[in-house]
Amino acid sequence: MINHHQQTKRTNNNQRGLYWFRHDLRLHDNAAISALCEAVQQVTFLYILDDKAFTPTTYGFAPMGKHRHTFLLQTLVDLKRQLAKLGHDLLIVKGDPAECLVQLMKSGQYSHLGVSEHCGFDERAQLNAVKRFFDSVTVIETPTFGLFDAQTLPFNIEEMPDVFSPFRRKVEKHCKPLSVHPPMDSLPSPFTPQLDESFLFAIDTDLPSPSQSSFVGGETAALTHLNTYLFDWKAAATYKDTRNALDTWQDSTKLSAWLANGSLSAREVIRQVQQFEATVEKNDSTYWIYFELLWREFFHWLQCKYGANWFRFGGIQGKKPSTQHCPETFALWCEGKTGYPIVDACMRQLAETGYMSNRGRQLVASCFVHELRQDWRYGAAWFEHQLIDYDVGSNWGNWLYLAGVGSDPRGHRQFNLQKQTEIYDSDGQFCKKWL
Repeated sequence: MINHHQQTKRTNNNQRGLYWFRHDLRLHDNAAISALCEAVQQVTFLYILDDKAFTPTTYGFAPMGKHRHTFLLQTLVDLKRQLAKLGHDLLIVKGDPAECLVQLMKSGQYSHLGVSEHCGFDERAQLNAVKRFFDSVTVIETPTFGLFDAQTLPFNIEEMPDVFSPFRRKVEKHCKPLSVHPPMDSLPSPFTPQLDESFLFAIDTDLPSPSQSSFVGGETAALTHLNTYLFDWKAAATYKDTRNALDTWQDSTKLSAWLANGSLSAREVIRQVQQFEATVEKNDSTYWIYFELLWREFFHWLQCKYGANWFRFGGIQGKKPSTQHCPETFALWCEGKTGYPIVDACMRQLAETGYMSNRGRQLVASCFVHELRQDWRYGAAWFEHQLIDYDVGSNWGNWLYLAGVGSDPRGHRQFNLQKQTEIYDSDGQFCKKWL
């Protein structure tokens, strides 16, 4: 959508745009960049490292831990390289996003601000703060996050189902994923604003080569891995059967980290999965990749509906759980010292790698809430700190779900840890490796 704020008349050759990257750190399938570039003759590309991400919160630690930080920096290096091929640079600054934008908008005399739409509570608050300050700037806000936009969903966000199954049924009946936006082969002229050197963030450009068995940040690595997973390994054909494995690289898509910071587009994933179905195989497993992306979509829009309640103890249901925060118990869970082997193995895997399988996340969250009787928000905050693939919708949405204050219609999801261990680590190799 385009928001016009009392825009003053300007001559056509005086249109200058600032593009603010957030959770869309890519050039492929990025309609937001195109929308801005169609409106301006000069453009600056910007990323802001938010000081709040590195400042301890009331939970006792910073939201962004070392794993996601490293992955983000790798992603920014790759994005700089991709932009350089088109004759542009990526300006990276560190500070409060609203304050940084205010300084930049003043220094560059911009007529337009381009940004990808995002449903996160903080993301919307930051953009609204900038809009209030610059009422004469044209803000071009374009959806790029998921498979759909608000206009194509078969309901208003305020009236969307709170439970996944009816959401999925309505979406599958009435919607098709939006088409991938065509690639950009040229951009408007670059513009570099005059800034104090202390304002800029220096970044190490030594980026590891993409690996076939680990997360490396960036669009290049994301597209390489997607192609490898689908067309070299042909692993999509067995995804539904293998996705619950606890510790094998090829058994699940491993796309989540690239999707989370937007260096990979969900629509591009679906486009290539459909190509796989047309040329290799179409079955329940290939559908299940789409099914999992619908869960991501569901939580993305649900957080928009509920705003600040996404982070409150009573969740979106407004009922307080009968749990509490015990610092000692919380610390033992974080360190993988609960005494439940499968939980401890998963938590140590998370600490070392920044990743945990979806099945593992359900088990450790269930233990945290039900066996240990802890305040679910601390678990969600720890995941936010540790996970390389942290996404505000999926992370907090899944924790709300497990805590019984989210979208689970049954209101209670507790796993039998012994039974789960027998199913998913029957030979004990996972626990042996991490313990």
